[in-house]
Amino acid sequence: MTATRRPSRPRPETLARRREILQAALEIFGQKGFNNGPLAEIADQVDMTHAGILHHFGSKDRLLVEVLRYRDESDVEGLDEQHIPGGAELFRHLVRTAFSNEARPGIVQAYAVLSAESVTEGNPGRAYFEDRYTVLRGEVADALRAMCAERGIDAPATVANASASVLAVMDGLQVQWLLDRGNVELAAASRFAIDAIVTAVLDPRPSPLGDDLP
Repeated sequence: MTATRRPSRPRPETLARRREILQAALEIFGQKGFNNGPLAEIADQVDMTHAGILHHFGSKDRLLVEVLRYRDESDVEGLDEQHIPGGAELFRHLVRTAFSNEARPGIVQAYAVLSAESVTEGNPGRAYFEDRYTVLRGEVADALRAMCAERGIDAPATVANASASVLAVMDGLQVQWLLDRGNVELAAASRFAIDAIVTAVLDPRPSPLGDDLP
């Protein structure tokens, strides 16, 4: 009988090296994009060879996916079970994330650049962002429905549009902030918009724009 060998865990020094590569790749991709961010420049930044980078990640496409996951991990550090909460606490988490992002423009820039590039044909990050937005829209919608249930009201049909709007506001404000930090307050504007959207779902009022719009 042959014993089944368990897969060996990476050594601590290997994990540290991979993290160093991911940090460098996040910076380079954020500055130059995926297509224009060469592996050679990433390798130089961590004092490795091009082949050394491929040894750890296999390909540039795979490195991009791991960079995106690494960026996601930074958003849930310190949270219970490393996962965003539900209900009203989800929106508080989003606001806190916006405040945190003001102190890490490099990560914000990398996300903005890579998410925009993902819509182009053949981009290896497309599937990641498609899945990310699908999951996040679902989580935001679930949080809104939970808040409606707590108040004894039926969740309105606007929940789906509200969920997409929350994510659009956060991502769009990040771009404006990156372009003009002196005049755009990322955290304050994010809080204002998220509060307005949630309020519109929980306590809908007649639109001041009138009812004659499409």
